[in-house]
Amino acid sequence: MILALLAYVLAGLSVLVQGIFLFKKNVQKPACISFFNLPVAILLLIVLIIRSIRINFIALTSTFESLLFYAFCIFLLSFAYGLQKRFKVYPVIQFFAGVTALGLLLVASSPLISSELYPPIPALQSGWLILHVALSFIGEAFFVFSFVTAILTLISMNDQKTIEYERLTYTAIVVGYPLFTLGALIFGAIWAESAWGAFWSWDPKETWALITWLVYSVYLHFRLYRKEGIRLCSWIALVGFLSTLFTFFGVNYLLSGLHSYG
Repeated sequence: MILALLAYVLAGLSVLVQGIFLFKKNVQKPACISFFNLPVAILLLIVLIIRSIRINFIALTSTFESLLFYAFCIFLLSFAYGLQKRFKVYPVIQFFAGVTALGLLLVASSPLISSELYPPIPALQSGWLILHVALSFIGEAFFVFSFVTAILTLISMNDQKTIEYERLTYTAIVVGYPLFTLGALIFGAIWAESAWGAFWSWDPKETWALITWLVYSVYLHFRLYRKEGIRLCSWIALVGFLSTLFTFFGVNYLLSGLHSYG
C-alpha cells in the first residue's frame, strides 16, 4: 500500500511539474518533460507485479487493479508519445492525459474502491480474462489521448494546430480501435463463453462495450468515407470516450450484471 501511495504522489508531482512548464509564461520547456511520466508508469507496474505475486495470478481482476493498470497505460503512452518524432505532440496533450490518469488514481484511492488483496474467484482465473482486460485498457489509453486532442481541436483558434490536433485524434483512434476490438469484444466473448457458457449474454457491460465500439466505428466511417467536417468527427470522439467512462464506472455502480465482481 505504501508503494501505491508513493505512485499517487509521484503521479501528482509529474502532473504538477508538467503544468508549471505548460502554463508559466517565459519558461523554457525542457525536451525531457515527458520523462516525468516514466517513473510513475514503472512504479505502478511494480505495484501490480507485487500484487500478482501475492495472489499467484496476474493482478487485473479487481476494480482497484484495473484503475492502476489503466493509469499505467496512460503514463507509459504519454512517455512514448514524447519519444516519437513522426507527430508533433504538444505538452498540453500530455498534461491533460496525465490529469486524466491522476483522476483514475484518485478514484482508486477513494473509499469507493477496495484495495484489499484477495485471490480471484475461479471465473476470473483465466488467461482470456487477462487479454480481455489488458487490451481493452491499452486501447482505451489511446482513446484518452484522442479525447484530449478532440477537445483541443474544437477549441483551437489556430488553423495549423487544429489540423495537427485532429490528425492526432485520428491516429490515436486508429491504433486504439483494433486493440479495444480485440480486448473488449473478441477476447471478452471468448472469456464469457469459458466462464458463463455463452459468448454473449447482453450483460450491461457487454452492451455498453458494444455501444462504445459502435461509436468509434461511426467516427472512423465519417472520418474515412464520408469526409465530414473535423468538428463532427471530434464530437463523435468525445462521445466515444464518455461511453468508455460509463462502461467502466456507470455500469459498475449504476447497473448490475455478470461483471459485478468488485
